[in-house]
Amino acid sequence: MSGRKIPVAYFSVNCVLDKQNLTGNVRVVLSHTTHPGNIGAAARAMKTMGLHQLYLVNPRHFPDPLADTMSAGADDLLRNAVVCESIDEALQGCVFVAAMTARLRDISLEVLTPREAMPQLAHHAAQHQVALLFGTEMAGLTNEEMGKSHVLVRIPANPQFSSLNLASAVQVACYELSVAMQHDGLSRNPQQTGDEPAKHEEVERFYIHLEAVLKQIGFFNTKHPNKLMQKLRRLYARTRLEQEEINILRGILSATSGYNARNKGEEKKENGEG
Repeated sequence: MSGRKIPVAYFSVNCVLDKQNLTGNVRVVLSHTTHPGNIGAAARAMKTMGLHQLYLVNPRHFPDPLADTMSAGADDLLRNAVVCESIDEALQGCVFVAAMTARLRDISLEVLTPREAMPQLAHHAAQHQVALLFGTEMAGLTNEEMGKSHVLVRIPANPQFSSLNLASAVQVACYELSVAMQHDGLSRNPQQTGDEPAKHEEVERFYIHLEAVLKQIGFFNTKHPNKLMQKLRRLYARTRLEQEEINILRGILSATSGYNARNKGEEKKENGEG
């Protein structure tokens, strides 16, 4: 047996989902879905577990009659779906993102099973917007898309035949999330820590600022600065940045940028330039 601790069962077959304040903070994001039937089937999977916030990033065909058919009564989710032009738009306002992946990539983000990851998602959903992120049917999420998440989630499956269709993956993830949400006190008494987690867009602004300053001070001495930025993203993703920490880090970056500009100005004076 492995050393992994198996959670005690905490979901009763007689339990009725009554966690609206939690499920209302959870969005399911489907990126670049190619087949409209998969969108409808995913909506059906969501609704059976009490989730209703569906975000679609550049779907190939939507709206579409086939999506309505495959939703099997969850067409209200389709009518209210938010269609976005980018992952960043779909994740705006989220403080925690779990990216679903079937493949182990060369990315050092934490990889969890749905049973391990969904309690984290539920914890954050008690007070903030969170997201479950799914990629295309054939290729899954890109490295760039996964880099915008906090954890990777992989469904344990037969290693000789591990391919689940999109709706099946959505169903498994949403079920495990609904299980995690049955913890007493999660929605009734969300713990107020006073530490406000940083939203997705604030973290992205920090990364843009960080990359600009690192270029300015000549830190990138490699042919592949994007790979280094991916590593830095993973480093900060593990810390679960708070908004106050973002403010501190950006203050440091601004001070560094200003110091660098002053030094360059002084060098020009010494060299008789300008």
